[in-house]
Amino acid sequence: MMGSAPQQASAVGGGPPDSPGSPDSSGATSGALPGAYLAVSGVGFHYEDSAILEDINLSVGRGEFVALVGPSGCGKSTLLNLISGVLAPGAGQIKVVNTAKNLKNQGRSERASRLGHVSYMQQKDLLLPWRTVSENGRLGLELRGVGAAETDTRVKRLAESFGLSDVLGSMPWQLSGGMRQRVALLRALLPDNPVLLLDEPFGALDAITRSGLQQWLLNVLDRSEKAILLVTHDVEEAILLADRVLIMAPAPGRIVAEVVITLDSGTARNLEASTTPEFVEMKKRILGILRRQGPEGQTQ
Repeated sequence: MMGSAPQQASAVGGGPPDSPGSPDSSGATSGALPGAYLAVSGVGFHYEDSAILEDINLSVGRGEFVALVGPSGCGKSTLLNLISGVLAPGAGQIKVVNTAKNLKNQGRSERASRLGHVSYMQQKDLLLPWRTVSENGRLGLELRGVGAAETDTRVKRLAESFGLSDVLGSMPWQLSGGMRQRVALLRALLPDNPVLLLDEPFGALDAITRSGLQQWLLNVLDRSEKAILLVTHDVEEAILLADRVLIMAPAPGRIVAEVVITLDSGTARNLEASTTPEFVEMKKRILGILRRQGPEGQTQ
């Protein structure tokens, strides 16, 4: 996270990372960083005869927040499904810290080793309607066989910091959209996995609720040591939350540029930062790269 870990930007196309005032770099990001919590190397994915992703390379270090932006249909969500282990890549490797080592003796594949060991929060909260907030939150721990007493303690402790203590006994239908997303993130964080994937987590919310949750997310994850990869269509959200922004192009999906967010950490943590000249210039530069990918690249 910005302000909580040293900058670990990987190069783009083998050269230096893109920086403010410099031309955007092009090409795929370099291979794994030393000590990366998440490393994606040469990954490709085909569906029938169509190439969905091609030669994807990225790394996310401990405590680093990386955002992925690009036109609709360029394969951003597919990439998250590959990282989580829901899908298997047709080419390349995906490695998550500790999973291969911890599960090597169980005879499981690299893909199987990531299932359940990468936290994944999607745009739809996917809360189970017949379970209370507390029961939804502890689902991941239950599936891991964590005892009831420990599970209850961990849920209550994290719920307090999430502002959910008063609704632990409530059902999902009794909550607002913003509160449901908090519960979904609570459920994703409780297993304490090293990697957290966020797929448009606030995309279905109204602007006021969305901005409030962005600020809340900054506060919740500010000192986190997790490697976080966010997919978003909102360039402002990407700049506000991330240490680096990776830009994808479609057909097939590939990473074409990287922008290192170099805003002052105090400014970057303030939602009002979007009105500052530095923030506006960074947004213009990212949008310029997106627009060069074609009409669909004209993201907000």
